[in-house]
Amino acid sequence: MPDVDDFFSFINRVDDVSEEDQKQAVNYLESIDAFARTTYKSLYVIDYEKKGFDYVSENPLFLCGNTSEEVKKMGYAFYFKHVVKEDLELLLKINTIGFEYYERVPLGERKDYTISYDFHLVNKLGEKTLINHKMTPLFMTSEGKLWKAIAIISLSSETKSGNIKVTNRKNNKVIIYNLESNFWKETEAIKLTNREKEILKHSTRGYTVNQIAEAIFVSPDTVKFHRKKLFEKLGVANISEAITYATNNKLI
Repeated sequence: MPDVDDFFSFINRVDDVSEEDQKQAVNYLESIDAFARTTYKSLYVIDYEKKGFDYVSENPLFLCGNTSEEVKKMGYAFYFKHVVKEDLELLLKINTIGFEYYERVPLGERKDYTISYDFHLVNKLGEKTLINHKMTPLFMTSEGKLWKAIAIISLSSETKSGNIKVTNRKNNKVIIYNLESNFWKETEAIKLTNREKEILKHSTRGYTVNQIAEAIFVSPDTVKFHRKKLFEKLGVANISEAITYATNNKLI
């Protein structure tokens, strides 16, 4: 039977954080809390030295009917209570393969990587929700170990659990893990068509589908078609997420 310690890989063992490393994290939670108030997504911060959560936002998606303070106190025990059995085993596998992959990344590049995957949360009423979980480093130790990481949770645009991806913000490449064959495969860097860029740029100005159609001289159905393809390409669920992804990865 798995337990909480199974989520903490020996590869990323953090037993002691130096005073120099601790200077990175002075008052950082104030910025995290401010960010949480500006987004509909849930987020929390993992501390790999304490093996728990430093912060849990009040956004309800991740809480499963608990308060943010209750989830923070539960730490990784939260997963054993609110993740379906099959997906709990999936999360333990992701933990293993994720840190094995991470260990191969040069120390100076590790903060450039984000891992993303989907799994089901179960609330107190027994209702399941497929969520997307993105995790990226906040602070590293001087030895290159992951000390603190931020996890951002949104509704998944997929239909089943898994969909494990690692992205590199510097080169915009996506590395996908094949669960059936157990290997990582690097894909080509994402490139947007001129039409997709047009739609994104008009969307950043707050244009509706009809307004975009009028501006670029196509039908609203054509705009909807290109938006759908864009969402699939970026692995996002809506135009807000598409804009964020494209901006962060310098696609527009």
